[in-house]
Amino acid sequence: MSDVPAQARYEQFVDLHRGPDTFIMPNAWDGPSALLFKEAGFKSIATSSAAFAATLGRLDGIHAIGRDTHLDHAALLTSVSGLPINGDFEDGYGETPEDVAATVDAAIARGLAGIGIEDTTGDPSNPIRQFDDAVRRIEAAGAAGRGRIVVTGRTDNFLWGISDIDDTIRRLTAFAEAGADVLYAPSLPDLASISAVIKAVAPKPVNVLVSPKDTATLAELQTIGVRRISLGVDPYTHALGATQAAAAKLAAGDLTALASDLTFGHIIDLIKA
Repeated sequence: MSDVPAQARYEQFVDLHRGPDTFIMPNAWDGPSALLFKEAGFKSIATSSAAFAATLGRLDGIHAIGRDTHLDHAALLTSVSGLPINGDFEDGYGETPEDVAATVDAAIARGLAGIGIEDTTGDPSNPIRQFDDAVRRIEAAGAAGRGRIVVTGRTDNFLWGISDIDDTIRRLTAFAEAGADVLYAPSLPDLASISAVIKAVAPKPVNVLVSPKDTATLAELQTIGVRRISLGVDPYTHALGATQAAAAKLAAGDLTALASDLTFGHIIDLIKA
């Protein structure tokens, strides 16, 4: 367990966004995964609302996970790792901008260094909020978090199949002006669209979601000005993929299928450290 002060974690997280290099912020789903990322040398970690929901047998994006449950999860990753944790907090929880501000205040009280607020609704039939509503929610988050937590303003247009780069840039630009510290649009289709977003919101930093299917390299992303890279559900699905492959072998009678270089003793040592 870590006793790194919350203010120190916040300042570390701010400094990562100001540094000259692009940094990778992997998404953990439980305490041991956070500790393994820390052991590998990562300087900050994010939650993934989708991966966390899946660990509970629930779906993401439909308000199936409450604010307090996600706060407890993010606070656990914070206390276990001592690293700056960025909470992936869906739409900020609640119907009003004041509700979003209360969520930001609660995240600060639980020691988070960053928080992401989406423009989603929780309703798959109408997934993206109206522009003005989305901006007001980011404005409330920015005002509540200023100088205390890094607020990421996020539009999920492309994630929901709304391939409108003009509206995406309009939203992110408005989020930047409303007080978001970092801007993020997951699932942008190519380097040109990522570059357009970076130029539109400059000098504020941009987070980019990267998956194993993407062809862009770290060097290419850094060249166009990406400051932060997150990985979404892919660390979690990678771990489940290994379990799936081993399960198939075990079901076929291979009793060595679960052999691994990682021992449970090592996990215990990480927790004790």
